[in-house]
Amino acid sequence: MSARNTAIQLITKAGTLFGALFLVGVLLAAIPAHKSQQPQTSGAQESQSAPSNATTMPGMDMSEQHTPEAGAVHDMSSDSHDAHSLHMYMTAPRPQTPGDVQRANEIVTQLRGGIEKYKDYHVALDDGFKIFMPDIPQPEYHFTSYKNGFLGTLNFDPSRPTSLLYKKTSSGYELVGAMYTMPKRATEEQLNARVPLSVASWHLHTNLCLPPRDQMRSADFTKFGLKGSIVTQDACDAAGGRFQPSIFGWMVHVYPYEDGLDKIFTMYHHMD
Repeated sequence: MSARNTAIQLITKAGTLFGALFLVGVLLAAIPAHKSQQPQTSGAQESQSAPSNATTMPGMDMSEQHTPEAGAVHDMSSDSHDAHSLHMYMTAPRPQTPGDVQRANEIVTQLRGGIEKYKDYHVALDDGFKIFMPDIPQPEYHFTSYKNGFLGTLNFDPSRPTSLLYKKTSSGYELVGAMYTMPKRATEEQLNARVPLSVASWHLHTNLCLPPRDQMRSADFTKFGLKGSIVTQDACDAAGGRFQPSIFGWMVHVYPYEDGLDKIFTMYHHMD
Protein backbone atom coordinates (compact mmCIF):
# COMPACT_ATOMS: atom_id res chain seq x y z
CA MET A 1 0.00 0.00 0.00
CA SER A 2 1.43 3.37 -1.02
CA ALA A 3 2.10 6.10 1.47
CA ARG A 4 -0.50 8.22 -0.34
CA ASN A 5 -3.24 5.59 0.06
CA THR A 6 -2.30 5.10 3.70
CA ALA A 7 -2.56 8.83 4.34
CA ILE A 8 -5.95 8.97 2.63
CA GLN A 9 -7.26 6.10 4.78
CA LEU A 10 -5.99 7.75 7.96
CA ILE A 11 -7.62 11.03 7.00
CA THR A 12 -10.89 9.25 6.21
CA LYS A 13 -10.89 7.41 9.53
CA ALA A 14 -10.07 10.60 11.41
CA GLY A 15 -12.87 12.41 9.63
CA THR A 16 -15.34 9.66 10.46
CA LEU A 17 -14.29 9.68 14.12
CA PHE A 18 -14.54 13.46 14.29
CA GLY A 19 -17.99 13.36 12.73
CA ALA A 20 -19.15 10.73 15.20
CA LEU A 21 -17.80 12.68 18.15
CA PHE A 22 -19.46 15.84 16.88
CA LEU A 23 -22.82 14.06 16.52
CA VAL A 24 -22.57 12.63 20.03
CA GLY A 25 -21.73 16.07 21.36
CA VAL A 26 -24.75 17.61 19.68
CA LEU A 27 -27.03 14.86 20.93
CA LEU A 28 -25.78 15.30 24.48
CA ALA A 29 -26.31 19.02 24.21
CA ALA A 30 -29.86 18.40 23.01
CA ILE A 31 -30.77 16.31 26.02
CA PRO A 32 -32.60 18.61 28.49
CA ALA A 33 -30.52 17.81 31.54
CA HIS A 34 -29.35 21.25 32.58
CA LYS A 35 -30.71 23.58 35.18
CA SER A 36 -32.50 26.53 33.60
CA GLN A 37 -34.12 29.68 34.90
CA GLN A 38 -37.34 29.06 36.77
CA PRO A 39 -40.33 29.42 34.48
CA GLN A 40 -43.57 30.81 35.83
CA THR A 41 -46.06 28.18 36.78
CA SER A 42 -49.77 27.76 36.74
CA GLY A 43 -51.62 26.51 39.78
CA ALA A 44 -50.56 26.58 43.40
CA GLN A 45 -46.93 25.54 42.93
CA GLU A 46 -45.34 28.91 42.20
CA SER A 47 -43.17 28.49 45.29
CA GLN A 48 -41.70 25.26 43.92
CA SER A 49 -38.17 25.49 42.57
CA ALA A 50 -37.70 24.81 38.90
CA PRO A 51 -36.87 21.18 38.11
CA SER A 52 -33.18 20.52 37.65
CA ASN A 53 -33.35 17.87 34.97
CA ALA A 54 -35.56 16.09 32.50
CA THR A 55 -35.36 12.48 31.46
CA THR A 56 -35.73 12.83 27.71
CA MET A 57 -37.41 14.65 24.89
CA PRO A 58 -40.54 13.28 23.25
CA GLY A 59 -39.65 10.75 20.62
CA MET A 60 -36.35 9.69 22.10
CA ASP A 61 -37.69 6.34 23.34
CA MET A 62 -41.22 5.92 22.10
CA SER A 63 -41.15 2.13 22.07
CA GLU A 64 -40.32 1.83 25.76
CA GLN A 65 -43.38 0.93 27.82
CA HIS A 66 -41.98 1.24 31.34
CA THR A 67 -40.41 4.69 31.45
CA PRO A 68 -41.54 7.65 33.57
CA GLU A 69 -42.88 9.11 30.33
CA ALA A 70 -45.05 6.07 29.77
CA GLY A 71 -46.54 6.41 33.23
CA ALA A 72 -47.13 10.08 32.65
CA VAL A 73 -48.98 9.52 29.40
CA HIS A 74 -51.06 6.83 31.05
CA ASP A 75 -52.12 9.45 33.59
CA MET A 76 -52.83 11.98 30.86
CA SER A 77 -55.26 9.63 29.11
CA SER A 78 -58.03 11.26 31.14
CA ASP A 79 -59.85 14.27 29.70
CA SER A 80 -59.50 16.11 33.01
CA HIS A 81 -56.82 18.78 32.60
CA ASP A 82 -57.31 20.73 35.82
CA ALA A 83 -55.64 17.99 37.84
CA HIS A 84 -52.44 18.49 35.86
CA SER A 85 -51.96 22.12 36.93
CA LEU A 86 -49.87 21.09 39.95
CA HIS A 87 -47.49 19.31 37.62
CA MET A 88 -46.97 21.85 34.89
CA TYR A 89 -44.82 24.90 34.31
CA MET A 90 -46.11 27.31 31.70
CA THR A 91 -44.51 30.35 30.15
CA ALA A 92 -46.04 33.65 31.14
CA PRO A 93 -48.00 35.47 28.40
CA ARG A 94 -46.43 38.55 26.88
CA PRO A 95 -48.07 41.63 25.35
CA GLN A 96 -49.02 40.90 21.77
CA THR A 97 -47.49 42.89 18.93
CA PRO A 98 -48.43 43.03 15.22
CA GLY A 99 -45.12 41.35 14.49
CA ASP A 100 -46.05 38.44 16.75
CA VAL A 101 -49.36 37.96 14.96
CA GLN A 102 -47.70 38.02 11.56
CA ARG A 103 -45.08 35.52 12.68
CA ALA A 104 -47.70 33.23 14.22
CA ASN A 105 -49.73 33.26 11.01
CA GLU A 106 -46.61 32.41 9.00
CA ILE A 107 -45.95 29.46 11.31
CA VAL A 108 -49.49 28.19 10.78
CA THR A 109 -49.22 28.52 7.00
CA GLN A 110 -45.91 26.68 6.86
CA LEU A 111 -47.13 24.01 9.25
CA ARG A 112 -50.25 23.31 7.21
CA GLY A 113 -48.15 22.89 4.09
CA GLY A 114 -45.60 20.69 5.81
CA ILE A 115 -48.06 18.25 7.35
CA GLU A 116 -50.74 18.14 4.66
CA LYS A 117 -49.53 14.75 3.42
CA TYR A 118 -49.80 13.36 6.94
CA LYS A 119 -53.58 13.57 6.89
CA ASP A 120 -53.04 10.00 5.74
CA TYR A 121 -51.45 8.63 8.90
CA HIS A 122 -49.91 5.78 6.95
CA VAL A 123 -47.65 8.33 5.26
CA ALA A 124 -46.49 9.54 8.68
CA LEU A 125 -45.62 5.99 9.69
CA ASP A 126 -43.80 5.44 6.40
CA ASP A 127 -41.81 8.63 7.03
CA GLY A 128 -40.57 7.33 10.38
CA PHE A 129 -43.06 8.80 12.84
CA LYS A 130 -43.64 6.48 15.81
CA ILE A 131 -46.89 6.25 17.78
CA PHE A 132 -46.33 6.83 21.47
CA MET A 133 -48.21 4.29 23.59
CA PRO A 134 -50.69 3.24 20.89
CA ASP A 135 -52.39 0.67 23.13
CA ILE A 136 -53.33 3.17 25.85
CA PRO A 137 -56.51 5.22 25.26
CA GLN A 138 -55.61 8.89 24.90
CA PRO A 139 -57.49 12.06 23.87
CA GLU A 140 -54.84 12.52 21.18
CA TYR A 141 -51.96 10.37 20.05
CA HIS A 142 -48.45 11.67 19.47
CA PHE A 143 -46.76 10.39 16.31
CA THR A 144 -43.16 11.47 16.93
CA SER A 145 -40.17 11.76 14.63
CA TYR A 146 -36.81 11.19 16.31
CA LYS A 147 -35.17 12.88 13.35
CA ASN A 148 -37.35 15.99 13.54
CA GLY A 149 -36.83 16.24 17.29
CA PHE A 150 -33.08 16.24 16.79
CA LEU A 151 -33.11 18.67 13.87
CA GLY A 152 -35.36 20.97 15.88
CA THR A 153 -32.58 21.45 18.43
CA LEU A 154 -30.42 22.89 15.66
CA ASN A 155 -32.86 25.16 13.84
CA PHE A 156 -36.57 25.89 13.68
CA ASP A 157 -38.53 24.87 10.62
CA PRO A 158 -42.27 25.40 11.21
CA SER A 159 -43.10 22.83 8.54
CA ARG A 160 -41.15 20.16 10.46
CA PRO A 161 -42.77 19.53 13.88
CA THR A 162 -41.40 17.00 16.33
CA SER A 163 -44.79 15.30 16.71
CA LEU A 164 -48.05 15.00 14.83
CA LEU A 165 -51.23 14.96 16.92
CA TYR A 166 -54.02 12.60 15.92
CA LYS A 167 -57.33 11.61 17.40
CA LYS A 168 -58.47 8.01 17.11
CA THR A 169 -61.31 7.22 14.73
CA SER A 170 -63.20 4.07 13.82
CA SER A 171 -61.02 3.67 10.74
CA GLY A 172 -57.65 4.85 12.02
CA TYR A 173 -56.40 8.31 12.98
CA GLU A 174 -57.40 11.86 12.09
CA LEU A 175 -54.73 14.57 12.02
CA VAL A 176 -55.66 17.50 14.27
CA GLY A 177 -52.40 19.24 15.08
CA ALA A 178 -48.69 19.15 15.75
CA MET A 179 -46.19 19.76 18.52
CA TYR A 180 -42.88 21.60 18.55
CA THR A 181 -40.28 20.84 21.21
CA MET A 182 -37.20 22.44 22.71
CA PRO A 183 -34.68 21.15 25.26
CA LYS A 184 -35.53 22.01 28.84
CA ARG A 185 -32.48 24.24 29.14
CA ALA A 186 -33.95 26.62 26.54
CA THR A 187 -34.69 30.11 27.84
CA GLU A 188 -37.98 31.90 27.40
CA GLU A 189 -36.29 34.21 24.91
CA GLN A 190 -35.35 31.20 22.80
CA LEU A 191 -38.88 29.83 23.05
CA ASN A 192 -40.31 33.21 22.10
CA ALA A 193 -38.02 33.36 19.08
CA ARG A 194 -39.67 30.20 17.77
CA VAL A 195 -43.31 30.60 18.72
CA PRO A 196 -44.28 33.97 20.23
CA LEU A 197 -45.19 33.80 23.90
CA SER A 198 -47.90 36.37 23.29
CA VAL A 199 -49.91 33.85 21.26
CA ALA A 200 -48.84 30.50 22.72
CA SER A 201 -47.79 29.02 26.05
CA TRP A 202 -44.91 26.58 26.07
CA HIS A 203 -45.09 24.08 28.90
CA LEU A 204 -43.08 21.56 30.88
CA HIS A 205 -44.45 18.52 32.73
CA THR A 206 -42.95 18.58 36.20
CA ASN A 207 -42.89 17.17 39.74
CA LEU A 208 -43.94 13.64 38.84
CA CYS A 209 -44.01 10.99 41.58
CA LEU A 210 -44.24 7.51 40.15
CA PRO A 211 -45.37 4.67 42.42
CA PRO A 212 -42.99 1.84 43.33
CA ARG A 213 -42.35 -0.41 40.35
CA ASP A 214 -44.12 -3.36 41.95
CA GLN A 215 -47.23 -1.25 42.62
CA MET A 216 -47.83 0.26 39.18
CA ARG A 217 -51.13 -1.61 38.72
CA SER A 218 -52.46 -1.15 42.24
CA ALA A 219 -51.14 2.32 43.11
CA ASP A 220 -53.32 5.16 44.36
CA PHE A 221 -53.21 7.55 41.42
CA THR A 222 -54.87 10.29 43.41
CA LYS A 223 -51.40 10.59 44.95
CA PHE A 224 -49.08 9.40 42.20
CA GLY A 225 -48.63 10.55 38.62
CA LEU A 226 -49.48 13.75 36.79
CA LYS A 227 -52.94 13.86 38.36
CA GLY A 228 -51.63 13.03 41.82
CA SER A 229 -51.36 15.22 44.88
CA ILE A 230 -47.65 14.51 45.48
CA VAL A 231 -45.51 17.30 44.08
CA THR A 232 -42.29 17.27 46.14
CA GLN A 233 -39.28 15.01 46.47
CA ASP A 234 -39.78 14.61 50.24
CA ALA A 235 -43.43 13.61 49.91
CA CYS A 236 -42.60 11.19 47.13
CA ASP A 237 -39.80 9.61 49.16
CA ALA A 238 -42.14 9.23 52.12
CA ALA A 239 -44.65 7.45 49.90
CA GLY A 240 -41.97 5.13 48.56
CA GLY A 241 -42.27 6.60 45.07
CA ARG A 242 -39.81 7.60 42.36
CA PHE A 243 -39.58 11.35 41.89
CA GLN A 244 -38.98 12.97 38.51
CA PRO A 245 -38.40 16.76 38.67
CA SER A 246 -39.49 16.95 35.04
CA ILE A 247 -40.11 14.73 32.07
CA PHE A 248 -39.54 15.53 28.41
CA GLY A 249 -38.57 19.09 27.46
CA TRP A 250 -40.46 22.23 26.46
CA MET A 251 -43.54 21.62 24.31
CA VAL A 252 -46.08 23.71 22.47
CA HIS A 253 -49.17 22.42 20.68
CA VAL A 254 -50.51 23.89 17.45
CA TYR A 255 -53.88 23.06 15.89
CA PRO A 256 -53.56 24.66 12.43
CA TYR A 257 -57.00 23.60 11.15
CA GLU A 258 -58.84 25.67 13.74
CA ASP A 259 -60.08 29.24 13.18
CA GLY A 260 -58.32 32.05 15.05
CA LEU A 261 -54.96 32.09 16.79
CA ASP A 262 -56.57 31.58 20.20
CA LYS A 263 -57.89 28.18 19.05
CA ILE A 264 -54.82 27.31 17.00
CA PHE A 265 -52.27 27.94 19.75
CA THR A 266 -54.14 26.38 22.65
CA MET A 267 -52.96 23.91 25.25
CA TYR A 268 -55.78 21.43 24.75
CA HIS A 269 -57.66 20.74 21.57
CA HIS A 270 -61.43 20.63 21.80
CA MET A 271 -62.48 17.10 20.93
CA ASP A 272 -65.99 16.63 19.57
